[in-house]
Amino acid sequence: MVTTAKRGSATELGTPKERAARGKALRTEVPRTSHGDWEPARRRPKPIKLLAEQAAVREPSLVPIRYGRMAASPFAFYRGAAYVLASDLARSPVTGIRVQLCGDAHLANFGGFASPERNLVFDLNDFDETLPGPWEWDIKRLAASIEVAARARDFGTRERTRVVREAVEAYRIAMRRFAGMKALETWYASMDARELRAKLGSQLRPEQLKKFEKTVANGKTKDSARAYNKLAVTLNGNPRIAADPPLITPIEDLLPDAEAQQLDEAMRGLIAQYAQTLSDDRRRLLSQFRYVHAARKVVGVGSVGTRAWICLMLGQDSDEPLFLQAKEAQPSVLAPFLGASEYSNQGQRVVEGQRLMQATSDIFLGWIHVNGIDGQPRDFYVRQLCDWKSSAEIETLVPEGMAAYGRMCGWTLARAHARSGDAMAIGAYLGAGPAFDNALTRFATTYADQNERDHHSLVDAIEAGQVPAQAGL
Repeated sequence: MVTTAKRGSATELGTPKERAARGKALRTEVPRTSHGDWEPARRRPKPIKLLAEQAAVREPSLVPIRYGRMAASPFAFYRGAAYVLASDLARSPVTGIRVQLCGDAHLANFGGFASPERNLVFDLNDFDETLPGPWEWDIKRLAASIEVAARARDFGTRERTRVVREAVEAYRIAMRRFAGMKALETWYASMDARELRAKLGSQLRPEQLKKFEKTVANGKTKDSARAYNKLAVTLNGNPRIAADPPLITPIEDLLPDAEAQQLDEAMRGLIAQYAQTLSDDRRRLLSQFRYVHAARKVVGVGSVGTRAWICLMLGQDSDEPLFLQAKEAQPSVLAPFLGASEYSNQGQRVVEGQRLMQATSDIFLGWIHVNGIDGQPRDFYVRQLCDWKSSAEIETLVPEGMAAYGRMCGWTLARAHARSGDAMAIGAYLGAGPAFDNALTRFATTYADQNERDHHSLVDAIEAGQVPAQAGL
């Protein structure tokens, strides 16, 4: 393993020329080709053991759903195995240049959502594991995820190599461009639907472009009104979140009647507490909605087992619903290797990391600390459940589509890193040639092999009865 000392902020590093020179000098200390070298440690922790560590602090009744979802395919396993990769990367070479990490920058954690200006923007959309750390970790997670996804689509070796290399190349080129931009230019940089249409217009076949436009159009329909029609029912004249156990469980089905009523009444106070983390204007907006009902909801793949709640809020009537999601924030899987967050509230850690990395964030993004229904203190972050969310159907992407999508993800990740790290040093280190691109292509191939072995170990453990799993949910 090759490492260097942590480095400070851009202003502490000196002039642009000095920062670029320092980044270029790091090529000798940490050769770019070294990022392609990876092999399991002699005493590599067993993936099942690492997953069990996470399960120990999750809702026991939901953990089998998580294992069932992860066992579905190598890509599903990879999505839930951020802790496994973090453990493996802890021994990998790094330059010592730190950025705000997403911590889980795989291909499925990018997508579209609404900006406050009501534009559909493309960005990272999952920050549960965000923490400051080596920029290399995020781009390696992205590169390997593309290789894993390409294998799931049965792409040939040459096609897989191309889509991975082009994503890493897009990251490298974008980082070098951000290195030459002013701080405010970088901060305001974003990619909306119009820019995506312009970029993809000459790269995709007509039928693929039509599918992209359909995805954008469908994304704009995914809001609280649609969620209300899908998730809510009327009981005795009162709107309620419909039960769909074990994926959606209303509070009255989780607790005895008296305790459920107490929690239902306490929710108003908890929402008021959360509102204090919003800016004044957004707190005023939230005050125009009243709390109606709440339910526990199973979300994601890697997140299954963490406590997640959805809250139904109504404005003047049922024609103006607002769904908020409160998701438990546990310490980042990166923390054992990079150190604890500066924020004592893990929900605030997620929110601050998201605001730093995203071009624009949910207007209702905030956090809260509460005692859970089991009496244990827990941190949560809060956001809208649905606000024009859209994402690529990775399981249907053809090589050209995955290559284009990977390039978008590479650019987006570079932009996120440039907002918090030293783009001049990183860009100079990466250079104008393909040395780093080729190295990460090798890493992605090697790690995808390891991911397949890890996935098989989970499937074997389930079949042997060593790990409880519930499939099909």
